[in-house]
Amino acid sequence: MILLIEQVLNGLQYGAMLFMLASGLTLIFGIMGVINLTHGSLYMVGAYCAASAVLQSGSFLVGIAAALAGAGLYAVVIELAVVQWLYRRDHLYQVLATLGLILFTNEAVSLIFGRRPPLMDIPPFLQGSVTVLPGLDYPLMRLAFIGAGGLVAVGLWLLVNHTRLGMLVRAGADDREMVSALGVDIRRLYTLVFGLGGLLCGLAGVMAAPLLAVEIGMGERVLITTFVVIVIGGVGSIRGALVGALLVGMVDGLGRAYLPQGLQMLLPPSVADTLSAGLVSASIYVLMAIVLLVRPLGLLPARS
Repeated sequence: MILLIEQVLNGLQYGAMLFMLASGLTLIFGIMGVINLTHGSLYMVGAYCAASAVLQSGSFLVGIAAALAGAGLYAVVIELAVVQWLYRRDHLYQVLATLGLILFTNEAVSLIFGRRPPLMDIPPFLQGSVTVLPGLDYPLMRLAFIGAGGLVAVGLWLLVNHTRLGMLVRAGADDREMVSALGVDIRRLYTLVFGLGGLLCGLAGVMAAPLLAVEIGMGERVLITTFVVIVIGGVGSIRGALVGALLVGMVDGLGRAYLPQGLQMLLPPSVADTLSAGLVSASIYVLMAIVLLVRPLGLLPARS
């Protein structure tokens, strides 16, 4: 039971990080129709800005501000300089342009921050563990990550469903020409959405920096998983991104705990260890395939 609860919490923490990334990406992909491969690079920029700010100031709050400002501003610059010229182009142009931006961002981060990966310690007020159950002490930093993911989910729900900006975003997703004809500056709206996606990447970066290695290319590894999340949940759907992130987090967390044990009961240990490592890595893609067979548009698509 203790192992089960611990892996469920690990799955929630991983799902919270994926949701912060997937929510912005699904808005950009579903509303603007842009395949933004640079989304993972914004996550990396947020992590680097946070680590650098914390090392210089010693304040985690300054690191949060630096991550949000750095990733958000860089997202706006990317949208104004490159992405806005690709809205009516074929997806191949978008893929090639944003792939080039990944390479550019990696080199730019290396020049600005150096090639030596920065180290970011867990802030003092988030160090230590909390007793979740008798015999189970869970790190406070990971619980804070889960809480941050919950706050982001509630905040996005309020923004999309109960604000004028959210109304314009939903209207622009359905009929951008009509929204533009009614006098709304659709280009500015797209810039705001892109910047919002950057802010969410920055938040994911600053929360992940004390737990994961901050290094060049860290965004590319998580980008594919983020695309899997939005495909499972449904393109353009915030609710779908939340459900998809939680499902992927749970499958990954529980698979790492129980799949090796199950295979060791059936196969020799050497074979079981090798096979389980591959199956755990492939489990989220199996989940995606099953979901697409049952619901080709995802579990909670924005437009059914």
